[in-house]
Amino acid sequence: MSGSKELANRKLGEDVVGLVGGSSNIVSIAHCMTRLRFKLRDESKADTKAIESLKGVVQVVNANGQYQVVVGINVVEDAYDAALKASGVEGLGEVDEDGEPVKHGNLVSALIDTISGVIQPILAVLCAAGMIKGILSILVALGWVTANDGIYQILYAAGDGFFYFLPIILGYTAAKKFGCSEFIGMTLGIALTYPTMVNITSGKVLGTVLANTPFAMSYYTTFLGIPVIMPSSGYTSSVIPIILSVWFAAKLEKWCRKHFSEYVKFFFVPTCVLVVMVPATYLIIGPIATFITNLMSLLFNSLYSLPVIGGALGGVVLTAIWQVMVIFGFHWSVIALMLVNIASQGWDIVMAPYMVCSYAQSFAVLAILLKTKDVKLKELGWPAFISGFFFGITEPCIYGITLPRKKPFIISCIASVPGGLIIGALGTKMFEFTGGGFCAFPGFIDPSGAMGMNCLLFVIAGIVVSSIVSFALTYATYKDEQLESAK
Repeated sequence: MSGSKELANRKLGEDVVGLVGGSSNIVSIAHCMTRLRFKLRDESKADTKAIESLKGVVQVVNANGQYQVVVGINVVEDAYDAALKASGVEGLGEVDEDGEPVKHGNLVSALIDTISGVIQPILAVLCAAGMIKGILSILVALGWVTANDGIYQILYAAGDGFFYFLPIILGYTAAKKFGCSEFIGMTLGIALTYPTMVNITSGKVLGTVLANTPFAMSYYTTFLGIPVIMPSSGYTSSVIPIILSVWFAAKLEKWCRKHFSEYVKFFFVPTCVLVVMVPATYLIIGPIATFITNLMSLLFNSLYSLPVIGGALGGVVLTAIWQVMVIFGFHWSVIALMLVNIASQGWDIVMAPYMVCSYAQSFAVLAILLKTKDVKLKELGWPAFISGFFFGITEPCIYGITLPRKKPFIISCIASVPGGLIIGALGTKMFEFTGGGFCAFPGFIDPSGAMGMNCLLFVIAGIVVSSIVSFALTYATYKDEQLESAK
């Protein structure tokens, strides 16, 4: 956030204090994600029309005994701080929609809220891109088009391009959420998807970090003598690295603006932030994610290697944490392991249970859609459900519907377990990786004929069980009031 924006936000907070009747009329001030929440002695003294005419004010709402001034997520904290200083009254800090203090002690909850907040602005396009990819995959599977056709290439560029360059888009939305310059955020995303860096892993290996250990990681270049460790696919389509990078960038930018001279801020602040954060992302944030990815690969190899119970245990663990791994990008470790297995032995059992997760997620969304009365939620939810159910692309379901509401997401993870147990215990094999959703089903048909369609039937049985559990639990527990915590 530029200095001028911060000053404008603070001026807004001071102006609102005066227009609600001054400090003598204010009992307390709190804020949620988008609103300044005043408890006034006499609401008739507040000049609502004048407040709504202020630049930066969206509207004024009287509710729950509070005089609420809606200013937006990128304004509220600065305006709140200024309002406290101008009024000298008690500050209650951040509250939820019911006026209860927001607890930031739960790191997982805070992380979920952050991820949801960053992805929320792009959900409509996320759904659209997912549906385009899914429809094209179906058309190819049916033989109606080929990957070489112009219609496929052009439309696939829209669908897959969105996910490929997702770090750039998230760089923008994360910057808006964290109060960083939007163009700095986008530039960090560009650096993570820059073709030369993405393709660097196809070059000559210069060395290996943690050699002769299960966590060995190769590197292909160095930065000031420090190995640059990257996943084989680079950071395209990733979520967490860019969010963390922008969060740190916002802190650094704020510090720079305070300590650099006004004469050099314009160009020197973004230069400093980028020079520090791009290497830091590649050298620190990225390698940590890569290490965790390798750890996941080791975990599943070990589980499936166990005699008798290995398949069942592996299926349970995989399905329980698969959707969490998708959020953090750690699922690529399992995908890489699956591709190696198929290439070397013609089949894979490690990743076979993953199918139930997309359907558990989709049916949790379906339960919400059938129970909710929220029109906007329905508008967003139906495309998300279609994307997940037919095409196995669950990002719209996760980021748009279940994750912000937390409980449905947890339910979908729990519901995936019985289906994963069935698929894993039966030794279900995947013979080809053909995508997600309906497109994935042919990959479970044994081309040699030895197992016929047995594996496909095992997968369908697991999907049915997990879908029923997910739908039933979500439908029984969901209430529209859950939406309040996601606002």
